[in-house]
Amino acid sequence: MLRLSLAAPLGPGGRLRPVPSAGALHPVRAHLLLGPGCSLPPGRYTYDPRTHRAHRRGPAADRVPPGALVVLTVAASRTVAHYGHRAWPLLLLDAGHAAASLALAGATTAGVLVSLDADGSLLSAAAGLPEAPDWQRTWPGTEPELPLAAVRLTPRGGPCETEPPLGAWAALPRASAPTPQPGADTTPPRELAAARHLLHHIAEAPGRPGGTWHPASRPGEVTDEALETRRSAPPDDLKRPPASEPLAQILATARSVRPGGPSWTVAVGGAEPALYAAAPGGPGLDVRAVGDARPTLAHWAAGQQWIATSGAVLLAHGCPANASRATVRGSHLVAGYAAGTAQAHAAALGLRSRPIGSWQQADLGAALGDTPGRDWIVHGLALGAPPTTPATPATSAPTPATPPTASAAPAAPSGEEERP
Repeated sequence: MLRLSLAAPLGPGGRLRPVPSAGALHPVRAHLLLGPGCSLPPGRYTYDPRTHRAHRRGPAADRVPPGALVVLTVAASRTVAHYGHRAWPLLLLDAGHAAASLALAGATTAGVLVSLDADGSLLSAAAGLPEAPDWQRTWPGTEPELPLAAVRLTPRGGPCETEPPLGAWAALPRASAPTPQPGADTTPPRELAAARHLLHHIAEAPGRPGGTWHPASRPGEVTDEALETRRSAPPDDLKRPPASEPLAQILATARSVRPGGPSWTVAVGGAEPALYAAAPGGPGLDVRAVGDARPTLAHWAAGQQWIATSGAVLLAHGCPANASRATVRGSHLVAGYAAGTAQAHAAALGLRSRPIGSWQQADLGAALGDTPGRDWIVHGLALGAPPTTPATPATSAPTPATPPTASAAPAAPSGEEERP
């Protein structure tokens, strides 16, 4: 299961970025809390995706039920170093993608429950970690980790508790510390300290510390091979619009993954560009707006001009400007979780895809004439039709006309947001 979800690709070039920018697994750490019935003895472990090894950190809780809990944390330093103040949404999205990877890998052999709103302090204690504000004092020379999500896996046929035993694991003494790294105990730059503080703050959920747990499954077309081969496609491979049927399937997958998450829309290019939502009452697509939104999306996504010529862009949007911290956390984690599931489904259908994590002032609602500040884009997934054979060259998409809303979009630098 870990090989299909979090392991680095095999070979000397294997990196933790098969899916760049929100979907890049390098900032996500997995802490395994194993009961009976697993392929390792019960206990606490940390997983190393580069070597595909689990390192034991302590014993198991007493009378813990069979199966595994996986607590997902993020280490913020590398992402902040690349994206600066825009890093914290990407860290949330990455954690959502990692949760989706685990759920998809385990769904055929285990009962899977996913929580994206459990209290961060409880998750830290269950994993045997200090809380972020106390980390450097407790474990000097090591990098703080911010817990954001958890996945519960129960063997098929066994009991699947509605309240996984986070409390039993949290009652154990703290687990062993990681090896100190040179420079990790220095005073963090202001942006890194701010990102850690923000993520710690929005992960607090004292009212319901155990969180809500939702069952997970994977689309029938998604196989283990699709999970192993999914990658973030180069922009040049994304220029042909997908057919309407697979596009409707992927949109339906994104919408159905989690209740109460962001809304989903897809912007399509080609001869008749338009913005589509799911058709009411059944499968298919329903036109929400006519015209080419892709140039505006490219402008909003930190000036990544390749988006303006992509075949289609699946969009997660919501999270109003005055959203509570729980809504901010949930909107981004669910968006990453759903986009990760949609990307696996796209790979199974033969489509190319590439997540888009960086969005700046992307007010989709205002662009469509609704109240400003109520419907921000939080995540995207560019999609392209399967490649043509060498004998049938791909047809270039027509040069898109910039919609009236594009002129109102804020200036953004032409960055390298999604490079591997």
